[in-house]
Amino acid sequence: MVSNFRQKEILDLARTDGKVTVDGLAKRYDVTVQTIRRDLAELAASGRLERVHGGAVIASGVVNIEYAERQQLNADGKARIARACAQAIPNGASVFLNIGTTTEAVAHALLDHENLLVVTNNTNIATILAANRSCEIILTGGVLRRADGGLVGMLAAEMVGQFKFDLSVLGCSAIDADGDLLDFDEQEVLVSRRAIDRSRQVMIVADHDKFRRKAPLSIASLADADALFTDQPLDAPLQARCAQWGTRVILGP
Repeated sequence: MVSNFRQKEILDLARTDGKVTVDGLAKRYDVTVQTIRRDLAELAASGRLERVHGGAVIASGVVNIEYAERQQLNADGKARIARACAQAIPNGASVFLNIGTTTEAVAHALLDHENLLVVTNNTNIATILAANRSCEIILTGGVLRRADGGLVGMLAAEMVGQFKFDLSVLGCSAIDADGDLLDFDEQEVLVSRRAIDRSRQVMIVADHDKFRRKAPLSIASLADADALFTDQPLDAPLQARCAQWGTRVILGP
């Protein structure tokens, strides 16, 4: 089967089953796993699929990828972003961390920091940072989003509004070409917007995949951030906009 027809069928399978696997497709089409990986890479490059560990899922602009799948996406890139971000956070700082697998990576990178006050609407982050005995941890409260351990809604936003943070570290679901930070859940957006309003510095953590995705709701703009931590250079137009806005772009080592 020629590649373009096979890729069309792979897309149809992904839409029907939610996910396709490299091994399953190789068996189905009696081709090598390397051939399937090339197919998936081409479909991902065109924005039609999103690569996950062992396969791919449909790239959606209205529904987020499942949390377990997001944990597998570009884990090395997220770890590099997290290390760079953690280096910019001083001991003794008050920090807000929102929901996301990249912010969870930042929490891991903060385990050796001292005397932090961390407020979060992410129960996973609270669990991670519990290993740091000198870190004071405050959970916001709010409606529990079971899929990813997030606490969302007006109660969470009101709790965030009681603080004035030294800095916020925020992830998002997508970043548009014009620098808009995007997400899927309006209840989560409320919390992130409030954190931006209540922070002396705003740090955005986002790997290169976020610049290829879409989401329907706007949180803010990179113009509202002091720094963007990412793992690959930005496209030249967005890099120029960040320079104009005064938003530092820092690549993870």
